Order: sequence, then C-alpha cells, then structure tokens
Amino acid sequence: MSTTSLSDRAIFAFLLTAAVIFPVSSESRELLKFREAPAFRNGRECSETSWSASDKRVHNPSIIHVAMTLDSAYLRGSVAAVFSVLRHASCPENVVFHFITASHSQSELHRIISAAFPYLDFYLYRFDSNVVRGKISNSVRRALDQPLNYARMYLANLLPAGVRRIIYFDSDLILVDDVAKLWNINLGTHVLGAPEYCHVNFTNYFTPKFWSNPVYAASFRGRKPCYFNTGVMVIDLWKWREGRYTEKLETWMRIQKRHRIYELGSLPPFLLVFAGNVEGVDHRWNQHGLGGDNLKGLCRDLHLGPVSLLHWSGKGKPWLRLDAKRPCPLDSLWVPYDLFHHSSFFYDDR
Repeated sequence: MSTTSLSDRAIFAFLLTAAVIFPVSSESRELLKFREAPAFRNGRECSETSWSASDKRVHNPSIIHVAMTLDSAYLRGSVAAVFSVLRHASCPENVVFHFITASHSQSELHRIISAAFPYLDFYLYRFDSNVVRGKISNSVRRALDQPLNYARMYLANLLPAGVRRIIYFDSDLILVDDVAKLWNINLGTHVLGAPEYCHVNFTNYFTPKFWSNPVYAASFRGRKPCYFNTGVMVIDLWKWREGRYTEKLETWMRIQKRHRIYELGSLPPFLLVFAGNVEGVDHRWNQHGLGGDNLKGLCRDLHLGPVSLLHWSGKGKPWLRLDAKRPCPLDSLWVPYDLFHHSSFFYDDR
C-alpha cells in the first residue's frame, strides 16, 4: 500500500498546534474545534500546475478534482476525509476540492476549512435544496432523505465546465492510498466508474411493485446490473452533460414519488440509470458498509483483500460511536485522521 509519510517535525507540529475554533451556524448547537493540519507539499516528480474556476473551458489532466458535500452534521467526517486524501497524495498540491453545501452559512464553512487547511485549493458551491425537495420520498433512514444527499446528481450543473472529470467522495470515509491511482483509471466509453458488487441480490433494492411492473422491470433489459455504492464514484462530467443524466435520474425520482418503487434514498435512481453500464473499479477503493446496516449500525469487519479506502456507510459513524464511548474495532482506523479538538486531550482550550 502506497502512502506518503509525515516527517517527525510535521507530526510534532501537528500535535501541538493550537486549536482552530469556529461556530457553525444555528444548524449546530456546539462549537466545532479543529486543529490545523500540516502543510502537504508536492515532491519534485509532481508537475507544477494550477487551476482556477475562472478557466471555464480549460481541462488540465494534471489536476485532480474531488467533490464532497459539507454540512454541520457531517463536517467532522468531511475534515477527516480531506486530511486523509492530502496525507496520502503523491502530489497533494495538485488536488482541488469542490465542496457542495445547502447551508446558508457558507462564509463560516469557508473559514473552518481555510483554518484547518491553510494551503488547500478549494471552492464552495451552494446547492439549492428546492431543486429536489419535491422529488424526495421517505426512505428507511432519515439521513438519506436530506436534500444534500442528492447533490451528487447535480455536480455537472454546479461545477465549472473546465472540470471534465470528478471524483465524488462521501463524508464518512478515509483514504489510505494515493488518490491519483483512483483518478487515473480508464473509464473507456463509460460515464461513471465505481467498485461493483455482482454477488449482491440486486432485486432487494427495489420493491415488489417495481418488479411486478413489466415496464419498470424492462429498464434493465440488455444489461447485467450489479450493485455499486455511490459514495465513491469517478465521473466524466462532459459525458454526463451530453447524456443528460441528471434528467434521467430525476425521471426515476418522480416515478418513485408516485409509485414507491424503492426504499433507499438517492441510491436506487443511480442503479436504475447506470447499473450494468459502470466501469468496474478495484474493490480496494470502497471497503464500504463499516457503519453497519441502515437500521442498527452494528459493527462490521473488513472485506477480504487489500484496502485503499475505508467507508463507514450505514447508520454508524465513527465520530459518533467514539464520542459515545461505544466504538467498533475498525473505528480506531479513523481516529488518526480526526482533526477535531478534544479538550480532554489538549491543554489549549481557547
């Protein structure tokens, strides 16, 4: 497994740095306190390059574009995920982050990210929740019904045209490998790449009403659909725009609203549109399900095989279980990337 080591000096500075404390908005009742991450710099082998959102039609293949959502509930996870990407990147200064938020407090979120990562190249985009609010139906877990959970469907609309390819990451994961390896996969003719899991019972992701309707069931005709997790995706945004895939996803959301053909939030529309037409990525890039199922969030073990990305999809989140003093064994793998300031561990309590 390839990683980028921190020097002893950087580790020492990281552990002793003063806490960065900012209130989020009224959406959060407590102060979020984050330590400043070490500065991660490019090595000599990295291309000297830069990117600006003003370069509307410029595509630079040396720049790695990563998209994530930001909200108060998952902010601690998002910060840990960003830290993990930079920590293991071979060319960290070539990674540009695109954060999508539905919050009205963009300036506060911007200050928090800037303070925790002073050298980070990032952009913040406002997602209008009204775009999907009338299309969302209740699912098995309330968190899956939040409008921001559907923002991944609108990346092609939100991001500048110069961003040809994007990696989408959920906020409940960490990387332990170089993100450039994932970035450089060949999508071929496909719009989307992700690890596929063809041994999973695909029929369970849709209701009997879906399978009993010959028109709906026929949507998979000519395909060999496999489950894939939408928390880790590599997307060709130019092909996405050309194929009008946002509209295709919205069509299924409207059908769901009328006929209740699935139970799992934003995942089933992606399966309906893309399953069977996905560029398969090695499973090491999404060791998912570490948060347990959507109802109980029980502890789970890693899947067999190598690991490049750990994903706490499901109900249980490592920061919540750690704070409740009921961690799962694998939650200890998330702890080194947690920049949250614990007053019990640090004397600087400003």
